[in-house]
Order: sequence, then structure tokens, then C-alpha cells
Amino acid sequence: MKVVILAGGFGTRISEESHLKPKPMIEIGDMPILWHIMKMYSYYGFNDFVICCGYKAYAIKEYFADYYLHRSDITFDFSNHNKMEIHNNFAEPWKVTLVDTGLNTMTGGRIKQIQKYIGNEQFLLTYGDGVCDIDIAKLIKFHKAHGKMVTMTAVNVGQRFGVLDIEDDNTITSFREKSDNDGSMINAGFMVLKPEIFNYIEGNSTIFEKEPLEKVASLGELKAYKHEGYWQCMDTQRDKQKLEELWASGMAPWRKW
Repeated sequence: MKVVILAGGFGTRISEESHLKPKPMIEIGDMPILWHIMKMYSYYGFNDFVICCGYKAYAIKEYFADYYLHRSDITFDFSNHNKMEIHNNFAEPWKVTLVDTGLNTMTGGRIKQIQKYIGNEQFLLTYGDGVCDIDIAKLIKFHKAHGKMVTMTAVNVGQRFGVLDIEDDNTITSFREKSDNDGSMINAGFMVLKPEIFNYIEGNSTIFEKEPLEKVASLGELKAYKHEGYWQCMDTQRDKQKLEELWASGMAPWRKW
């Protein structure tokens, strides 16, 4: 099962750093948050990634093109025809497909563009700016058990995101704007989707969290996997600082590897 990561946004609310690099490449503990997300999936055996790039896509491509340079010791011998020797070469067991889905493409459009890399298979999907201690194996088991088109991880946090109205059988019936002190659950990403979802995305201007998911919800095909553990998106500089402090303490909840 492939893992699709949305990594093309501008990251305007953390512009202190995103003016230099795409948001998923902002580092937590000297490694991009994108790397942390991929390590989470890899821990559960999912190593085939499709990354939807957009803003400063070249930075993500260059990072993976030179991945071994970031992870290994290197000797440059300029007296010997610029010879380069790699020491203790380390590589992840990853296959990474980087797709430039356009600078101004909306989330739905980015997903639509990678359909050819998914084919007629179910796939995992998340955003390139959030970490979680979710059990991916249990998430997939839940998805397969109910048989609906989409499973979305839902968490309860005191921030403003699109709110999920969830029935007793975990069916998500609608989205709405979160209000202050609202105890409702929000979309945390970490989704599992059947390939039929592509039929509900029209083109580059489609916002995935609007028409496609709203339509799927109205059909009763959207289920919530309620996660009561840790989840944090890196939306602002303050969020980044929280994540940095957790990583530095050695107590980062999302680190299972």
C-alpha cells in the first residue's frame, strides 16, 4: 500500500522559515518533518511513498537526490581527481516518487495528479506537516473492517480546523467550522482511501477537504478512526518549538523507530 503525502503548500503561517524552504522540509531535530512522517509509516512496514510537491519542489527533490550525503560520512579528495568516498553509507528501505503537482494546485488537484502512480489500489494519505503516535496497522484494520471508501483519523484538540460531525457508528456526516471551546473532533489526516475517491475530484482547483470529502460524507462513505493519543501539526513557529522541545527531550511521542 502506497503512502501519499501532501507537501506542496506555501506554509504561510510559518513564513519565518517557509520563505526559505517548503514547510515539509522545516527541521525538527535537524531532520525535516517530512522525514519524521515517513519514518512513522516505515516503522509499520510502509516504504513506498508518493510525495505531492509544489512550492519550492526542487528543495524536496534535491534532498532525496542527495539523501545519502545527509546521512553518511564523506571524504572529498581534491588531489585525486575530486574523488568522493562514502563511509558507513546508510539508506532507508524507501521508494520515493516525487511529483511536481504545481505551485497553485489545491489539495484535491494534487491528489488527482498522482492517480497514475496509485492505480486501482487502496492507499494511505496524510499531510506533510503533522506527526502522531497513531498505530497505522490498527488504522488499516479498522478501514478494512467497515468497508467504506474513506477512513479519516479524528482527534480532539483546542485549535481551529474543519470539524467532523460523527455518528455513533463512526460515520462522518458533515464538516463545519470549529468554534471556540468546541469539543468536537477535527481532521488529523492519516487517512486510508479506496481508489474510487479519484472519481470525486474534478481538477487542480478542487479542495479535497471541500467537495470531495463533503460528497463522500453525504453518501455515508466516510468513517472516523478516533485517535486519543498524541497529534500535533506544525502550523506556526510556536508549534515547531513544541516539537523541537519534545524531540530534544528524547520523549517525542511519535518516535517509535
